[in-house]
Amino acid sequence: MAPPSGKRVKGLQIFRPFVYGTTALPFDDKTNPRPDGIPDDHTHSWTVFVKGIDDVDITYWLRRVQFKLHESIPNHVRMVEGEKGKPFAIHETGWGEFEIAIKLYYVPESGEKPQTVYHHLRLHPYGRTDEEKETMRLNGGEVISWVYEEQIFNEPYDAFYDILTSGAVPPPPSKTTTASSSSGGTTGGKGKSAKEKEKDKKEQQQMLLHRSEGGVLERSAMIPLTNRPGQPFSRETEQVEVKKLKDALVKVEELSRKVTEDLKRKEQRLADLKADAAKPV
Repeated sequence: MAPPSGKRVKGLQIFRPFVYGTTALPFDDKTNPRPDGIPDDHTHSWTVFVKGIDDVDITYWLRRVQFKLHESIPNHVRMVEGEKGKPFAIHETGWGEFEIAIKLYYVPESGEKPQTVYHHLRLHPYGRTDEEKETMRLNGGEVISWVYEEQIFNEPYDAFYDILTSGAVPPPPSKTTTASSSSGGTTGGKGKSAKEKEKDKKEQQQMLLHRSEGGVLERSAMIPLTNRPGQPFSRETEQVEVKKLKDALVKVEELSRKVTEDLKRKEQRLADLKADAAKPV
């Protein structure tokens, strides 16, 4: 692939959040019946995917994704081309867990080489504690193993910079709205004609189209403020993780203090024993 023309934007780094991972569900006659033609030893249906945070479109920077599955699966290397607004995803069935290689191919304007991430397919509840595993079991049997990641573009080319940032800011208000606001008026306020009000309404609707359900602007580095069903990554999640780290740091510092005190006592005890041994009998 020929390198893109134009200059790089020096000293600039842009990142875009995205999510990759797997979701698995055991076959069940009521909630997840086994489709016709699926082998009897297949116990789960599962999906591996790459998608934008809060399901926003990422095809403006990610062109295609290659998923390398276990060699026992027919057509185990699969390429998924980007479709605007849709995740890059593979749907399969099986009985075993394995590592999936996920290769990311960027749009030509980026000039970036493909990169690979790896993810372990989870079919069964997992966690650091029995409580975490039990919580997953109670989630209708659905096993979610997702990873939040940030794609960093270092000093992007001019053309790619425009692609990354175009649409990240809502459309500016119309001259009518600006004039009204500057004179103390409000959108849709008194004195506006029906035509002006309709125009303002359309602009507001267009502004909303640039945001996801969680309030994330298209083509931005934003993440939602709070969690929602099916959307576990947000500022709220971030604060929970920060608190966990702070609590862990307190425990580590306390443990370190106790170890240091214990070491000092032992050193003192050793010094006392040496002193006693050095005394003449």
